[in-house]
Amino acid sequence: MTSSRIILLIFIAAFIGAFFYFDLGSYLTLEALKAQQSAIENYRAAHPSLAIAIYALIYIAVTGLSLPGATILTLAGGAVFGVLWGTLIVSFASTIGATLAFLAARFLFRDSVTEKFGDSLKDINEGVEREGGFYLFSLRLVPLFPFFMINLLMGLTNMKTWTFYMVSQIGMLAGTVVYVNAGTELGKVKSLAGVLSPALLGSFILLGLFPLLAKKIVTAIRSKENG
Repeated sequence: MTSSRIILLIFIAAFIGAFFYFDLGSYLTLEALKAQQSAIENYRAAHPSLAIAIYALIYIAVTGLSLPGATILTLAGGAVFGVLWGTLIVSFASTIGATLAFLAARFLFRDSVTEKFGDSLKDINEGVEREGGFYLFSLRLVPLFPFFMINLLMGLTNMKTWTFYMVSQIGMLAGTVVYVNAGTELGKVKSLAGVLSPALLGSFILLGLFPLLAKKIVTAIRSKENG
């Protein structure tokens, strides 16, 4: 491993270690958010631009370092900034953070993982090249797949960074709206699991499968026309 990779790895490990050592995760819970909601809203009212900047940077750091708490931060976005501004801020902050995690995984581990598990990654890379953005778009739409895991795994593939960013920006928008909107009704949210009803979860799954299904149908039609 090169010196630049070692430095970045130490930098990331230090931040993650500090997060858990100082128990910063205790501030990213539903109970903590509800308890501090009034104070946060008052700060936002007094310093709107600074509040947006601080919130966005925290969100980018949490998602970029693959730390727990993104869901709570999304709810906070709705509670503090409302649906419109909350969705706008979360959409860009989450995508930037996801892209940073994607790039970190690629820079730190792609070469070594490819060297050791090249044969296993071959099928994944072929799938990414074949399906392109449809593959990632489907994963983004289905909330069953962990957000951080998708970022890290895609970083090990041949997907272009710009493709990852744009598809993630669009693909995560539906889920962002749902959670930001739930944040506006924070007092009624009893648990994170309660945000997504079984019917809504099923809708997300169908929505996630649609891009790949549509691509398969178009490919089949074109094959018949060419045949």
